[in-house]
Amino acid sequence: MSVFNHIGLVVRDLERSQRFYEQVLGFTTWYDDAIPDQATSKLLVLEPPLDVSVAYLTLDGFVLELLHYGAPGVVDDSHRRSMAETGLTHLSVSVADTRATAQLAVEHGGAIVEESDVGVALLVRDPDGQLIELLTADYPSRRTQVPRPTAHPNEGND
Repeated sequence: MSVFNHIGLVVRDLERSQRFYEQVLGFTTWYDDAIPDQATSKLLVLEPPLDVSVAYLTLDGFVLELLHYGAPGVVDDSHRRSMAETGLTHLSVSVADTRATAQLAVEHGGAIVEESDVGVALLVRDPDGQLIELLTADYPSRRTQVPRPTAHPNEGND
């Protein structure tokens, strides 16, 4: 059986990003760690030295791993990702007030994507440019319920 574990996000400044996700979106730090290069470089298929520090943050059962590479030259130059690029496009969080939360994002180093405002949703960028969709708090109730877990398709097939 498969169980969701976490999403990883590379950041340029671990403390700044922790403050952003905690103070803007309400995440709480689960734990911080420094990961030895030997195992990390093999798992991530990157050349050492890496000098990796991580912070695991949680929100409503969701786990976000912030990864920071302290060794020079490990992180490539970033560009502004669009919603049309292959891969993870955005995180989505329901908040009490999208505009107030967006302003808080700016105060913590993020940016508002003004042209995205559709009333019930608004995009912001975290300090490293990651897109975050802010939804109104009542938005989830407008959708059908999330499907409940069922047996894994391969479960019980010997």
